[in-house]
Amino acid sequence: MPAVEVYSIHKSFKKVQALRDVSFFVKQGELYGFIGPDGAGKTTLFRILNTLLVPNKGNAVVLGLDVVKDYKQIRPKLGYMPGRFSLYHDLSVQENLEFFASVFGASISENYELVAPIYSQLEPFKNRYAGKLSGGMKQKLALSCALIHKPELLLLDEPTTGVDAVSRKEFWEMLGKLKQKGITIIVSTPYMDEAKLCDRVALIQDGSIMQIDTPANVVKSYDRKILGIKSSQTYRLLKVLKQYEWMHSVHPFGEYIHFTEKREQPDVQALQSFLVNQGIGDVIIKEIEPNIEDSFMALMKEEAAHE
Repeated sequence: MPAVEVYSIHKSFKKVQALRDVSFFVKQGELYGFIGPDGAGKTTLFRILNTLLVPNKGNAVVLGLDVVKDYKQIRPKLGYMPGRFSLYHDLSVQENLEFFASVFGASISENYELVAPIYSQLEPFKNRYAGKLSGGMKQKLALSCALIHKPELLLLDEPTTGVDAVSRKEFWEMLGKLKQKGITIIVSTPYMDEAKLCDRVALIQDGSIMQIDTPANVVKSYDRKILGIKSSQTYRLLKVLKQYEWMHSVHPFGEYIHFTEKREQPDVQALQSFLVNQGIGDVIIKEIEPNIEDSFMALMKEEAAHE
């Protein structure tokens, strides 16, 4: 039996359609990611799975229980980490952990082994107010509080947003260890580079799921050749490329611009000549491998074309 089954869920807030016909399932013990920008519908979906919102249409089954009818039985089985830090700022690290354990009828001692790899980094600061912790330490405390009652399913809504790169890396290493313990994890993130760390991902935009697959298969599904183009005149290069007659897509990615042509085989020499004629001579052009963000942008372009 899947850990989560969602069937044709719709959710609106007045005139805003937050979720549109969303369906998916998550296997037991899977690390499943929802990848999409702010406003894509990730938080609304997580609040439905966490029994905090009721869908307008469709239904969701979490751990074999209906999220509307059986919400009281579901809640003790879930660990939830919302996007915003929601612990008590005026309680210490230790007091927050004790409080959340007591809410679920558990204790720190009985489940300490589960949170030890995370909480051990916080113990030297156990008497510090939670509101005085750094972003990375707040994140570790929130995860510890979500885990202290030993949940069967962990829901993490954008847990690494606003956290430094080192803390992000450490956090995903922790998730890998929790997955090894058999905990099912559903995580949402706007960071495309985190997608490759999931078993499967759902790419979501404007409340609709565009694709569900393994990260490797999402990348494989991208069917155009990408040119990475670099110049010291990045902004001008971006504007000029958009004027090229064979341009299909242009997106900045770090130091390179990812460029695709309408033609199946791009003509690098013709493109270089065009750029030189436009006054951009210090240009480097090379073929590069697509990534998940390329696939996401291509799917968005297709969706927009069909509307």
